[in-house]
Amino acid sequence: MIEKKNRIQQEERAILVGMVHKEQTEPQVQEYLDELAFLAETAGAVTVKKFIQKLPHPDSRTYIGKGKLQEIKEYIQGKDVRIVIFDDELSGAQINNIEKELEAKTIDRSDLILDIFARRAKTAQAKAQVELAQYQYILPRLRGMWKHLERLGGGIGTRGPGESEIETDRRIVRDKISLLRKRLSEIDKQAFTQRKDRGEFIRAALVGYTNVGKSTIMNLLSKRHVFAENKLFATLDTTTSKVVFETTPFLLSDTVGFIRKLPHHLVESFKSTLDEVREADILLHVVDISHPNYEDQIGVVNKTLQEINAFEKPLLTIFNKMDLYEERTFDEWLGLDTKKEILEDLYERWQRETNNNAIFISALEKRNLDTLRATILEKVREMYRVRYPYKTEFLY
Repeated sequence: MIEKKNRIQQEERAILVGMVHKEQTEPQVQEYLDELAFLAETAGAVTVKKFIQKLPHPDSRTYIGKGKLQEIKEYIQGKDVRIVIFDDELSGAQINNIEKELEAKTIDRSDLILDIFARRAKTAQAKAQVELAQYQYILPRLRGMWKHLERLGGGIGTRGPGESEIETDRRIVRDKISLLRKRLSEIDKQAFTQRKDRGEFIRAALVGYTNVGKSTIMNLLSKRHVFAENKLFATLDTTTSKVVFETTPFLLSDTVGFIRKLPHHLVESFKSTLDEVREADILLHVVDISHPNYEDQIGVVNKTLQEINAFEKPLLTIFNKMDLYEERTFDEWLGLDTKKEILEDLYERWQRETNNNAIFISALEKRNLDTLRATILEKVREMYRVRYPYKTEFLY
C-alpha cells in the first residue's frame, strides 16, 4: 500500500482554498469549505483560515491567481501552517507549482479523502480498494508532481527524473493497478459467493451521505455493535446482519457514506463494496434533516445511486436527527401550535415528494423507532409476497 511519509498529523494547522467560478456560487463554495474543514478535522488537521477567490475559470498553472497566491504566502509566513488544502481537484503540475511558491505541502480534496480512507481501511478488501484509488489518482499526475510523489512514497525514486524515469514509473504504477484489480476481482468473487449463500432472504441496505447516522440506526435495528462516531467515513467496510422482526427475517447492510465531489477512482475502486447497494431489494436512505443543506445531500446520494444503477430500487427515506432539527429550528418564544404547524408542513411536504415513503426519527433519542421497524417490516413482507407467493414462513 502507498505509504504517505508525511501524512496529516494530529493538530496539524491547515488553510483551505476554494474558488467561485461559473459552476460554483459563493454560498456553495462557503458550504463546500465548511465540509472540507470537517474532512480536515477527520484527518487530524485544524483549519486556521479559509481563502476564496472569484475567477471565470481556474488558472492552468497555479489554479488560483498570482495575487491570491501571494496573499496566502504572506499569511502562511510565521504561522506554522503546514498544509494547504484546495477544495477542487488539482493537476500534478499545479500542485508542484503551488508548493514551490508557498513552500508548504499542498493537496486537493480528492487526496484528502483518499488519506482518510487509507486511515479507515481495516480489511484486506478496503485496503486494496483504497490503494487502487491512490494509484489511479497518481497516474495522470506523474509528470507534474514528482516532489508530491516523493512525499507519498510508493517505491518511486527521489531524484529529478528524466523522460525515461517517468515512463518507467508509469509502467510500475500501471502494473500495480493491474495487480490490485486482479486481487479485488478475486475478493469480489468470494464476496459474490457469500452473498449467494445468504439464500432467499430479502436484503435491505442503509445508504446516505456520510455522517448521517447510518451505523447508529444499524446498531438499533440489528442489536449489534457497528462502529459509529461523529466523523466522516467512520466505517468503510459493509456490515451485513440477519435481522428478525416479528419472526420475519431479512438481511440488513450498513454501507460506506457518500459525499459530494467523491473521487471517481474511489467509486470505481469500491465497486465490490457498492454491490451490496446494487444487489439490495430495498434501500433505506438515511438523511440528516438537521443539516442546513440536507436537500443538497439528498441530491448527491440520488446522483451516486444513479451512477451505480441503483436509483430505481424501492426506497424508504429515513429523516434522522429530528431532535437536532427541532433544537435548531425552534426558539424558546415559539408557541406549541406554531411548532406543530411547522412539523406538519415538513411531514406533508416529504410524504408528498417521496410518495408516502418517508419516516422521521431520532436515533439518538430512539424516537419513532417502533414506527420505523413496522414500516420496514411491512415493506419486507410485501416483497416476500411478490417474490415467494407460496411461502408463508417469511410472513408471520
